Amino acid sequence: MTETSTGKPAHIVVVDDEESLRDSLEALLESWGYRASLYPDAEALLAAELDGDVSCLLIDLCLPGIDGVSLVETLRQRGLTLPILMMSAKADVPSAVQALQKGAQDFIEKPFDDAPLIERIKTITSQQAGQDESGESRDLFASLTPRESQVLREVVAGQANKMIAHRLGISVKTVEMHRARVMAKSGAKSLAELVRLALAAGVDPAQ
Repeated sequence: MTETSTGKPAHIVVVDDEESLRDSLEALLESWGYRASLYPDAEALLAAELDGDVSCLLIDLCLPGIDGVSLVETLRQRGLTLPILMMSAKADVPSAVQALQKGAQDFIEKPFDDAPLIERIKTITSQQAGQDESGESRDLFASLTPRESQVLREVVAGQANKMIAHRLGISVKTVEMHRARVMAKSGAKSLAELVRLALAAGVDPAQ
């Protein structure tokens, strides 16, 4: 059983407007020893009182009414410090990057398998709250070439490879090569981790 420090089952909050997905996530989480609370939209979550056993929020980007990015921003403005994992369709990667900039810890692209989702939840719930990654993250990016730094800023801005190629006047294949090198030098295992590390290092996509 997955437990909190109080000995109770770790509590995961799920916000998604698709009932079938909520039901399947509830079954999956409970099978791994978690307790799940389900909400169909942002408004329902914002009207609820979260108890002290909540370990993580799992939020879909494309919600009716208040979207996932705005929900993350609102929760952070309210002082919520719990880790947030965004669920994103592949086409929503730029929005997922926005969510990371607003305070989400990670995102996972739909459709996803059960094991990677559980692994992401375990990772972000086990990370030490308030850990300062800025110095370590800056070191990870210290060896980037000027072109690799340009590509990184475009990635952090949420640009797709084709758009990055157009903006920098290079081929898509060259963008993919530079992006792979940035991933290797940073040690990032996913796009979400790369963006999170870059933001922690102070990478500004507007430069």
